[in-house]
Amino acid sequence: MGEEILMNVRPQETRIALVENGVLQEVCIERTAKRGLVGNIYKGRVSRVMPGMDAAFVDIGLEKAAFLHASDVMHLAGQEVIASEHGEIGKIPITDLLHEGRDLLVQVVKDQLGTKGARLTTHITIPSRYLVLMPNCDNIGVSTKIEEDEERQRLKQVIETLAREMGHPCGFILRTAAEGVTEQDLRHEMQFLLRLWAKISEEAQRAPPGSEVYADLPLALRTIRDLVGDEIEKIRIDSRETLIKVREFAENFIPELAGWIEHYPGERPIFDLYGIEDEIQKALQQKVQLKSGGYLIIDQTEAMTTIDVNTGGFLGHRNLEETTFKTNLEAAQAIARQLRLRNLGGIIIIDFIDMTQEDHKRQVLRALEKALEKDHAKSLLCEVSPLGLVEMTRKRSRESLEHVLCAPCPTCGGRGSLKTAETVCYELFREILREARQFECKEMLVLASQEVVDLLVDEESSSLAELEEFIGKPIKLQVEALYSQEQFDVVLI
Repeated sequence: MGEEILMNVRPQETRIALVENGVLQEVCIERTAKRGLVGNIYKGRVSRVMPGMDAAFVDIGLEKAAFLHASDVMHLAGQEVIASEHGEIGKIPITDLLHEGRDLLVQVVKDQLGTKGARLTTHITIPSRYLVLMPNCDNIGVSTKIEEDEERQRLKQVIETLAREMGHPCGFILRTAAEGVTEQDLRHEMQFLLRLWAKISEEAQRAPPGSEVYADLPLALRTIRDLVGDEIEKIRIDSRETLIKVREFAENFIPELAGWIEHYPGERPIFDLYGIEDEIQKALQQKVQLKSGGYLIIDQTEAMTTIDVNTGGFLGHRNLEETTFKTNLEAAQAIARQLRLRNLGGIIIIDFIDMTQEDHKRQVLRALEKALEKDHAKSLLCEVSPLGLVEMTRKRSRESLEHVLCAPCPTCGGRGSLKTAETVCYELFREILREARQFECKEMLVLASQEVVDLLVDEESSSLAELEEFIGKPIKLQVEALYSQEQFDVVLI
């Protein structure tokens, strides 16, 4: 079996699964009420320049102002700042590049994540099947995944010739899918991208600040454009309406895909048929079981993601070092899959089981690198540190699977732990003393959760009696069913 793409489409959301040899590798979810912004182009207005951060906040019509760093500002001759006057381009101060109230065309490169606004760039890029148009520069690049030098040179020469012929001083990046593509196909795609950019430029002239001038394709079409490669054997869609749109898009831009796209008419949900729903539920859990008996513990926080590898029930057959090595090799494959499946990004720290042999460390690291090659998101992997940790980063442009599907626990606020009933009791005693010293009253009424009241009536009853005697006032208890274990109130009567 090769790779299959499964599309589950409902009016409220679109879910897409990439299945490789029967195993789920990636899940993409886009909700109608909360579509992603990555790739969208806006006419923005600078609302605030922050010299201390070397960045600016830009109003693009969203609830939160978007963030634009100085390194993401395009420097062009004719602007008020020319790079050569200040030396290295990236070192130009933000105050020399932008001022409050300035209008500029920006593109979203990272969605709003948590409390942070969207991340912007003025380096506009417009992707298609084979090419990425860069209208503000004239460089021509080739995907590093195209390895043959002869093919890289051919593609570059074709694009240079076509660019001169069309008389447009724009830059292009040849995507991996362009390998082996004819000059005629590249010509058609280049013409399409240039027409699209002309339309966007015209719209940007008319649009008021804080408005959208171009929206990237919806998830279903974006997946066909970006994810489909030679390994894909089938694309199954359970919505006839979406099927028609995808086929029409494929016929216009990727005609070789037409034979791969089919409708799934079954009564049983397509994700249930392939076991996708169960895999999604597992991807929301902290613990990942390995086939050998070992397991991973994955902790995702705002600062970073940590992954701990454990042997668990795997005892091995020869010695400890061999057991550790085999567990780490299996974990490397599982970690690469979990990063894609959960869409984890940012800083990632992996704590493999300690290995004493340098050769084993190298093999585990190479296994992880090889497993990450299939990942569409860019990653940077460091060598094993003296503490036995592997540090890596993975590009994050959209919310992780957990952030899309889950919300912080309202009881613990996302901490993952609660104060014990005993801790709350002692906090309650301190509050009663504080209130008794500040205010006059006849008696006090304590409102608390069932667990705290039970503890006060039972194990802490003598402590409560001593407190009543000390403050000289009776203390009554009342259970509040809606209170969490940490909540309580002291009412003066």
